[in-house]
Amino acid sequence: MAYMLAIDQGTTATTVIILDKALHVHACANREFPQIYPRPGWVEHDPEAIYATVLAAVADALAQANLDGKQIAAIGLTNQRETTVVWERAGGKPLHNAIVWQCRRTQQACEALRAAGHEALIQRKTGLVLDPYFSATKAAWILDHSLSRARAERGELCFGTIDCFLLNRLTGGDVHVT
Repeated sequence: MAYMLAIDQGTTATTVIILDKALHVHACANREFPQIYPRPGWVEHDPEAIYATVLAAVADALAQANLDGKQIAAIGLTNQRETTVVWERAGGKPLHNAIVWQCRRTQQACEALRAAGHEALIQRKTGLVLDPYFSATKAAWILDHSLSRARAERGELCFGTIDCFLLNRLTGGDVHVT
């Protein structure tokens, strides 16, 4: 029998569920990870801690269901909204902690873009409002504060939300999609 494995990588924990074709649950495992609050209004996660919880929750669920990975026919992955990571293309090492979706550290950058008259263009091109919730200003902040813009311009870095980071890491760097 083939099974499906669902990974829900959330804001405070990773949950893995294994289901059969009739959608009967055969296992459910959950692993929490720490929240990091460097300043008021700032929220971060350690991408390595998140990855470790994914691996551990998958192992726990497989053990609960008495299955091995070869019996998994499909994997689904959902993630914690706009939490943003920048990592090295070669090796997958994160440059900085992930900036979590609820972090407000890029409020001033959004206000500067708004004051410069870019709000309508951003909304027209992306369909999104100009807000620190979204990933672009978070990625810019990481590049500015890790002094890595030149590396990004040379194609040495990857950027994405947690699903993108996890897919890249789980495929040994072969896949960079969201």
